[in-house]
Amino acid sequence: MEDTKSHYSPFEIEQREWKKRQRNERMKQMLTIASPVFLLLLWEFLSRTGLIDIRFFPPPSAIVSTFFSLIASGEIVSHIGISMYRIFAGFLLGVIPGVIIGLLMGLYSPVRHFVSPIVMALMPIPTLALLPIIIIIFGIGDMSKVVTIAGSVFFPVVINTVAGVINIDKIYLDVAKNYGAGRVNFFLKIALPGALPVMLEGIQMGQAIALLTIVAAEMMGATSGIGYLIWTSYKAFLLQEMYVGLILISFFGYLFSILLRGIQKKMLPWR
Repeated sequence: MEDTKSHYSPFEIEQREWKKRQRNERMKQMLTIASPVFLLLLWEFLSRTGLIDIRFFPPPSAIVSTFFSLIASGEIVSHIGISMYRIFAGFLLGVIPGVIIGLLMGLYSPVRHFVSPIVMALMPIPTLALLPIIIIIFGIGDMSKVVTIAGSVFFPVVINTVAGVINIDKIYLDVAKNYGAGRVNFFLKIALPGALPVMLEGIQMGQAIALLTIVAAEMMGATSGIGYLIWTSYKAFLLQEMYVGLILISFFGYLFSILLRGIQKKMLPWR
């Protein structure tokens, strides 16, 4: 049987394939949006019909109304601002040393053997378990929250960066040495780009851990922030406000993940 594509020119075939890919992309985007919308509509229906206890699961429409009330009062803006400051400061404080130490460990065997036992010993300890010590050293202010987040982010970034450097194809290292690349060029043009794919995965993981950590840290020792809002609302049985805090954390986690994926695509177009 004659191939139907033979009736079309190469340009027309390419156009049809491009349109097909565009339709597939639009379908994927619609499915991505449809799943949370479906969940919210189902939640609203179950709450309104009394199939789930409205005291514990208030309808999303009531939560949205509470959210706008908190915006109007200015309370939620203050909580978001202080949490974002703590997250960004702690994230940078964990990522920057993590990348530098990870690159050094991956490139230089003596550094790796010296630092690895310390990293392996401290990594299994949850950072939140160290929060009482951190509070004793840095007080109950913002610095203790920033250090707690930094400690949580540091380890996945270090481990992934080391793995990325170690897995660089040996031929690139040999070429750099043969052409007499200096330490700075070797560091910036071979080690860093070579480790970047795995390193960015570690940073992505660190971003998720930062959000988890900030909520727990603000619950245990803070007077402001989204975690503080969640905890105090729960204790006062103001569950609509508690859900506002939970949804905000979910939203920022999704937003940061998209931003980091976008950065990854820009920095690693071949992936």
